[in-house]
Amino acid sequence: MRAMQVTDYNTPLKMMQLEMPTPAAGEVVVQVATCGLNFGDTLMIKGSYQEKPSLPFTPGMELAGVITHVGEGVTDLHVGQRVAAHSGVNGLSEFAAVRAEICVPIPDEMPFTDAAAFLITYGTSHIALDDRAQLQAGERLLVLGASGGVGLTAVELGKLMGAEVIACARGAEKLEICKRLGADHLIDSDTDDIRARVKALGGADVVYDPIGGAQFEAAMRACNVGARLLPLGFASGEVPQIPANILLVKNMTVLGFYIGGYAKLKPKALPRSFATLMGWYLEGKLKPHVSNVLPLEKANEGLDLLRTRKATGKIVIEVS
Repeated sequence: MRAMQVTDYNTPLKMMQLEMPTPAAGEVVVQVATCGLNFGDTLMIKGSYQEKPSLPFTPGMELAGVITHVGEGVTDLHVGQRVAAHSGVNGLSEFAAVRAEICVPIPDEMPFTDAAAFLITYGTSHIALDDRAQLQAGERLLVLGASGGVGLTAVELGKLMGAEVIACARGAEKLEICKRLGADHLIDSDTDDIRARVKALGGADVVYDPIGGAQFEAAMRACNVGARLLPLGFASGEVPQIPANILLVKNMTVLGFYIGGYAKLKPKALPRSFATLMGWYLEGKLKPHVSNVLPLEKANEGLDLLRTRKATGKIVIEVS
């Protein structure tokens, strides 16, 4: 089978011919139809992600496809079933062995392109906003990096949950997409004073931040008393240092969130969240925004679009 592999850190992926996987006990083999790229993939390829697979490895955190083989002890999945999985790795291969417990059946109404753009981005945003920050209808939500993969889902879900949404992104074109997905207010991070604009709108009650750096600090200083801040990543490359005195004076809370670790901390939160999200999808309330669909051999191009922040929403690789 074909697979795009990391043979050395911080170098382009190479197309390789590998042996077909066989399922261990508790696993299934999935013929991968699509793989959704995530910013975490770029960090894993650099060797700077929280998890560091041994070389060589096949990246691709998020996949969707059809089960071809079922391992010993798997009783709730079957050959021919359509599934998606937050697999961590192996999405950029034609077949992948995946733990059965992380596979999520997907309905026939959901195209594989949507399925590969759903679990991580919507799951991250929904659990962060609902379970962690406990966002309430009528609160003001500030989304930094709002045109990115997780950012757009935070805009969409925040609006669906009844919040007043402020979207912060780079440039008019990206902000227009945020507006189409429900943003009430738009801030251009290249030209606007984030702190001043947010304060003029009445301040933020919840901040959703996959960017870090100076944007986090500006957002924090524009927060209302009792606000909750969600650091989800550091796409700026700068991890902010949080002054505790501001947290004290404003009675603010910082809630770190990493979906991979949260699955171990509160395992029931993920399937509960996915059931809610799938219900909204089938009702037509959610529609993944996929800006680019590329073949497997062009996976490096897709990763470059993520690194340079030229994409909006998700990039999906068609594997087979």
